[in-house]
Amino acid sequence: MAEKELFLNRDLSWLEFNARVLDEALDERTPLFERIKFLGIFQSNLDEYFMKRMGSLYSHARLRFRERLLPLLEMQHDCYNHQLLTALKKESIELCNWKDLSDEEKIRAGQYYQSNIFPVLTPLAVDSGHPFPFLSNLSISLGVLLKHTDGEEELFARVKIPAHFARWVRVDGKRDAKKARFISIIDIIVAHLDTLFYGMEILDILPFRVTRNTSIERDEEDIEDLLELITEEIKERRFGDVVRLEHTRKPNQRILEFLKEELHLDEDQIYEVNGLLEYTTLKPIWELARPELKFEPWIPVAPPALSDPERDIFQVIKQHDILVHHPYESFTASVERFVRSAVDDPKVIAIKMTLYRVGADSPLIPLLARAAELGKNVVCLVELKARFDEEKNILVAQTLEEAGVHVVYGVIGLKTHCKLTLVIRQEGDEMRSYAHIGTGNYHSVTARLYTDLGLFTCKRDIVDDVVNLFHYLTGRSTKKDYRKLLVAPVTMKDHFLKKIAREAAHAKKGLPARIIAKVNSLEDRDITHALYEASQAGVKIDLIIRGFCCLRPGVKDLSENVKVVSVIGRFLEHSRIYYFQNGEKDEEKGEFLIGSADWMQRNLAARVEAVTPIEEPAHKERLFEFLNILIDDHRQGWDMHGDGSYTRRKVKNAKKEIGTHAILMQKARNRVAY
Repeated sequence: MAEKELFLNRDLSWLEFNARVLDEALDERTPLFERIKFLGIFQSNLDEYFMKRMGSLYSHARLRFRERLLPLLEMQHDCYNHQLLTALKKESIELCNWKDLSDEEKIRAGQYYQSNIFPVLTPLAVDSGHPFPFLSNLSISLGVLLKHTDGEEELFARVKIPAHFARWVRVDGKRDAKKARFISIIDIIVAHLDTLFYGMEILDILPFRVTRNTSIERDEEDIEDLLELITEEIKERRFGDVVRLEHTRKPNQRILEFLKEELHLDEDQIYEVNGLLEYTTLKPIWELARPELKFEPWIPVAPPALSDPERDIFQVIKQHDILVHHPYESFTASVERFVRSAVDDPKVIAIKMTLYRVGADSPLIPLLARAAELGKNVVCLVELKARFDEEKNILVAQTLEEAGVHVVYGVIGLKTHCKLTLVIRQEGDEMRSYAHIGTGNYHSVTARLYTDLGLFTCKRDIVDDVVNLFHYLTGRSTKKDYRKLLVAPVTMKDHFLKKIAREAAHAKKGLPARIIAKVNSLEDRDITHALYEASQAGVKIDLIIRGFCCLRPGVKDLSENVKVVSVIGRFLEHSRIYYFQNGEKDEEKGEFLIGSADWMQRNLAARVEAVTPIEEPAHKERLFEFLNILIDDHRQGWDMHGDGSYTRRKVKNAKKEIGTHAILMQKARNRVAY
């Protein structure tokens, strides 16, 4: 097989992942309001893809992507038009057109328009005295073709739909908690458009939406101020080239051609929408108080080791490592408690932390600020280059600096993606270090939505590595050897390749050999080649990959021993786990590692990442059980084929078969019960 045929196209593989997300909206087993959410997630993923990737694709690759995307968009719109609207109506929830409103509802909508929307709107004419207006990224506008009542010349104007209003307005008066009727503010504005163009004849209207390229790459080697560079990039991003124009059905060709010319678009960058321009705006619908139409609420439980809130968390960690699994186990009762305890404990003299994505209202920020005000040595690495969170992170950095926290922005040329917290505590005559090493961001909101793992430890050989890694991040340490941690870009890739090769060598000798890797995406070519070689040597390989995968599984004489499963459901699978059997007859005694890195070239070569071993037998058993639940999932699981396609697994018994997330929620409840 030729070299290029060994790898699947990354962009098409990503699109297959988003198709699996869309299938959650199509699946009638998914609660109705959750189906609406998944429709929005599919679009939000696609928006981000266009912003990050589309600007860098050549025309041929763009056309291939479009060819696969168009059927998915039809499925999305068909799901909305013919499934969800019908299902909502059966539940007495109606998303109406203007013509469907009663006279009373039209009056109510008109009053809302006059008192709220009308003052905010700014119609912009385009002519010799008025240049074509700037269209902001992901904004929805109305293209209006009009003329003077006593003239013949056709004129163009643009009306931007204001983004800070809810896009769906309830018009039924809220008389019945079980019944609700909504109308889009786009329809309200269109129905009252004559109030903006008094004395003009409106010939036609075209709602449309633009997406801009936000990917700006710069050489950081010669920069003097990273904060200044990122601030400038945020400004420039607003003016990136338009890479997509979406418009509603049966467009006025004069308006469409005018937009195409002004925005400098090719035909393949224009998409006709047979549904909503923005499915992410349906939040007012799924926020209705109809719990029977949603997933059963989940409240994370306290990890068993931390079930007593009065116990000293540092004494607990000294007794044994603690492994936590979010969102099944509480972020508040574990990570936040760890940081809060460090702030309140007079024996703690230093706290160090990396922040990649963190909410602006995160409880961790005031905790770190208070620690600095109490005189503790607080160091925080804030990654300013976390895509689409740059502005939030700049505000976080400024807030921390104002409180006296030592804020650094990382290593030039690399993103700092590792998830680390280090606490240094005076205990008698010695300083003892405690660390949290995680797979996910220190973000209290996503910790309830993403599945992630974290290890609390004070084992000397691990925490010493964390200390050295912080010296690398904050200073000029060039240390390249670590005792336990795998650290990218210095040691991680080489260690992974050696571990894969070791499994192949064991297999050739007839020793037990198996690899399980759970990652978000797999794209690195060296890792892929190594997995192919291990498969050919007889190593059984299970890859649990939520997102895109460029490896071809199950190909004769190449990857016959490789299976790839993708698990999609109510929680976003985000944890990274690596398992190597390493000749052990008892599989649970093999080597386990968790951390922040995927098997992607950017993670292994262009980011600072950390992966830690999991050494305690009970934790190994728990991880092995989790991995096998994922591998055996017949409710949420998808099998990947060698051509890059996926097949949803068949449920053997619909009444008994439940997915990974439901299984782990029940296990978490059971641990609390005992």
